Amino acid sequence: MDDKVRIIEIKRNVFEDNNLEAEKLRASLKRDGVFLLNLMSSPGSGKTSTLIQLIDRIKDKFKVSVMEADIDSDVDAVKIREATGIETIQLHTGGMCHLDAGMTEQGLRNLDLKDTDIVILENVGNLVCPAEFDTGSCANAMILSVPEGDDKPLKYPLMFSVCDLVIINKIDVLPYFDFDIGRCRRHISLRNPGARVIPICARTGEGVDELAGWLTDEVNNWKNK
Repeated sequence: MDDKVRIIEIKRNVFEDNNLEAEKLRASLKRDGVFLLNLMSSPGSGKTSTLIQLIDRIKDKFKVSVMEADIDSDVDAVKIREATGIETIQLHTGGMCHLDAGMTEQGLRNLDLKDTDIVILENVGNLVCPAEFDTGSCANAMILSVPEGDDKPLKYPLMFSVCDLVIINKIDVLPYFDFDIGRCRRHISLRNPGARVIPICARTGEGVDELAGWLTDEVNNWKNK
């Protein structure tokens, strides 16, 4: 009789299944001509404020919709809709600290995607779980705010390694924190040499034009592939 205990790698299987769903979702978005941006960060980094500034700069060029993901409440969804006037829906994760491809697809089914160019998913505030799950997005971006410290790429390597863009927000408070942008760039490069880094201030709008330019280029390049 074999007395060995069977070990089932559940986590690996969950990720593999999710990755298959994500690839199917990306293919579907490509057919429909919809670019999905997955935006991640820790709570309080300024995701919603950044989105408002960004949307104001691109909504005349593109039809944009937003999916707000939170464990509870609709505060951010209401804030974005009132500030920008675009279609915004709230996704409640039922206590989960991330969105996966299946949950993202459910959200997309509740949007009017006709003639939509860009859907921005504001993922749950967390530097760990959201990085582990492919949402089916066409690009990943994350926000690191100055008060969080420039060592976060060393502490949360996966988050920085999966992102095409790292936004450094709240640069207006740089004089008050021990945050060195050059040092932060080097830390990011260790994890992801190809990541673009854009410093901004969502409060004043500084740097957001560059962010809008990055997204415009990403969408146009994706459509022309």
